[in-house]
Amino acid sequence: MKTSLLSLTLVLAAAGPIHPAAAATREHREFDATLLAPYRGAVRDARTFVLSFEYPDLRGRVPVTWHLDLVAPGGRRVARWHGRLTLTGTPRDVSVRWTGTLAGRRPAPGIYHVRLHAATGGETADQAWDIAVGAVPAPALPAFAPLATGHARTMAAPAPGGLPYTVYYGNLHSQTRDSDGGGPVATCHGAQDPQSAPYGPDAAYPYARRHGLDMLMVSEHNHMYDGSDGTNPDADPAKAKAMYQAGLATARDYTAANPGFLALYGMEWGVIGNGGHLNIFDSDELLGWEKNGKGELIADTETPKSDYAALYTLMRQRGLTGQFNHPALTGQFVVNGTPLAYTPDGDAVMALCEVVNSSAFSSSETEGETRRSNFEQACDKLLEAGYHVAFSSDQDNHCANWGASYSNRSAVLIPNGVPLTRASFLEAVRARRVFATMDKDAQVVFSANGHVMGERFDNTGPLHLQVAYAGAPGRHAATVAIVEGVPGRNGDVSQLSDQADVTTVPAPGAHFYYAKVTQDDGRILWSAPVWVTQAAQP
Repeated sequence: MKTSLLSLTLVLAAAGPIHPAAAATREHREFDATLLAPYRGAVRDARTFVLSFEYPDLRGRVPVTWHLDLVAPGGRRVARWHGRLTLTGTPRDVSVRWTGTLAGRRPAPGIYHVRLHAATGGETADQAWDIAVGAVPAPALPAFAPLATGHARTMAAPAPGGLPYTVYYGNLHSQTRDSDGGGPVATCHGAQDPQSAPYGPDAAYPYARRHGLDMLMVSEHNHMYDGSDGTNPDADPAKAKAMYQAGLATARDYTAANPGFLALYGMEWGVIGNGGHLNIFDSDELLGWEKNGKGELIADTETPKSDYAALYTLMRQRGLTGQFNHPALTGQFVVNGTPLAYTPDGDAVMALCEVVNSSAFSSSETEGETRRSNFEQACDKLLEAGYHVAFSSDQDNHCANWGASYSNRSAVLIPNGVPLTRASFLEAVRARRVFATMDKDAQVVFSANGHVMGERFDNTGPLHLQVAYAGAPGRHAATVAIVEGVPGRNGDVSQLSDQADVTTVPAPGAHFYYAKVTQDDGRILWSAPVWVTQAAQP
């Protein structure tokens, strides 16, 4: 795969009547727009951007407006394309051809940004990917012996002078028949009716293991245990709670029977419209808000719908750990009217932010999916709000192809000699020893004055930042970016350097830094940040 792909998801209210049993908008009746943006051009850097628009299960007509910007390395917009169309239920593609020239001339070489803005039905979304224009010198990288991986199913001994960690790769976001996933690949083209598909967690874990994953998180929609996308007035709470416990037991049993593979089971809490999805990795109780016609809670513990502040507080009380799933810049994770809002309880429990997803409805079993969504801007906003989150990269599988739709993975660093278990996984996630990668065979480790990514520390004087990267045979880093920001500023991140080894003296106060490596094939890796509190010079 030698293309990058820009993707977004806009949530729209369904047009037309909704069956009473589905009182809320169906979770995945939503507008998808993706932009295929080749990282490298063909002859003289010419390339074609392809915008693909789709709205599954659309009833009626929906107008779409879009514009696509090409932004030079210095931040100046140098080209814009725009258009409009109406969706009527059939997918639509729009091709945008760029000749590779600006005003008839070849542009200066560098890394340019392709930015998409789309709007419809009062919703807006923005995404961005990088492309290489001209001959861009490859960055110098420090020598780095790749860390041991879990693929060999062995515990590695610490390398002399090396980092004492083993890397485990997995998919931390997927569904099975327990909610709206588990559809047969041959016939699966979207979300399934809850609990209607044939494949559950007992099928998902062996599938993921056969396809080379070290871990799989089955994250079922918490409000679908009643068998409905809305609320089923005839739901049996005991049956719903028993199903959740059965999923936990399946994960425990499969992990115990297959050392070296971690089966996780939990929930994807929330709804898309007026909400936002987040994963809870380690809850042994089902959390929810729905009640049946008798007023009985269809969950173990009540959590008010879309009340994220209250959920974060409960999670902190329970010692739970979460991930922001495919976060949007607007309308999601709202507290006191502010999207992506910071709370101290939220900061204590939310450890990860999905930076890239492959298509939730992909039926590829060969890692060939080209539709991918980028949420880097929203993750940056969460970091600027004050959240201490690392990046993750998942697949949100709804078809029975868990971890096989694309080559992206979330990777955790576990101390050498420590088995991969639920406890060691949670310890690594809570320490933010995590990186996100679009290439399952690549690694990135970021450090600051010897502190490994994920750490928080005080500093005086110079700060030495270093990016370590290892790719698959034949792959190399095309570009490196060290990104900096200020937690609690609620501003914008900026690029500190395009070098892998740099020393800086931060201004007094709090800062975060992370590394972003783009390979020669356009696939990207994101390190976890480090958080630094810089002391004033004496």
